[in-house]
Amino acid sequence: MELLLTIDVIIEKSLHVIGHTKDICMIPFTAKANGPYFQGNTIGACVDTQKIEKTGECLLSARYMLEGIDHEGNPCHLFIENNARDLAHCCPTIVTDSACLAEWETTSLTGIGEPTKDGVIIRIYKTRS
Repeated sequence: MELLLTIDVIIEKSLHVIGHTKDICMIPFTAKANGPYFQGNTIGACVDTQKIEKTGECLLSARYMLEGIDHEGNPCHLFIENNARDLAHCCPTIVTDSACLAEWETTSLTGIGEPTKDGVIIRIYKTRS
């Protein structure tokens, strides 16, 4: 696998609803992204939504935008949606306005998360065939 991005996520105060069939936790965050092809920061609202079934099963879905510079020096944006059942097995998708990063929209990607003191580090990899 080839490392595309390392995203340093800093979480803010979470919001909760304790429901009858599941619990919902929404975690706002900010982040910085670095990698060989892109560097940038989050813009706008960023949130990780966690749906936690009463059985303990959890579905995570983080959605956010990054603004930065691609490896050709062009300003660009990334939209990332990262879905997972746990941090060790993330399934990211990326949409970008960068011409040189366009293949990320159709490339098979995988993500791995690692908790930190202030949030989480997400590493997004291109899965080689």
